[in-house]
Amino acid sequence: MKRIVLALAASLFAAVAFAQALADGEIRKIDKAAGKVTIKHGEIKSVGMAPMTMVFVVKDKAALDALAVSDKVKFDVKQEGGDYVVTKIEKAK
Repeated sequence: MKRIVLALAASLFAAVAFAQALADGEIRKIDKAAGKVTIKHGEIKSVGMAPMTMVFVVKDKAALDALAVSDKVKFDVKQEGGDYVVTKIEKAK
């Protein structure tokens, strides 16, 4: 029984870690007034998106203040209605 519980806990931990993995990208354009950012990105596993360049809505417009064109970033996206919304974004280290 203990092994089953440990296996389930390990599986749950792996699923949560996978879901929280951030995508890699590069800022191409920032529109602070509209709260949008254009990112050339790799695969975004959280929403099943292939690599491409596209415009995203940003949930927190203030996050754009710390970014500039050509910055390498790590970010997360959630689908909300018909939009893909950046919920977290930070400069890559």
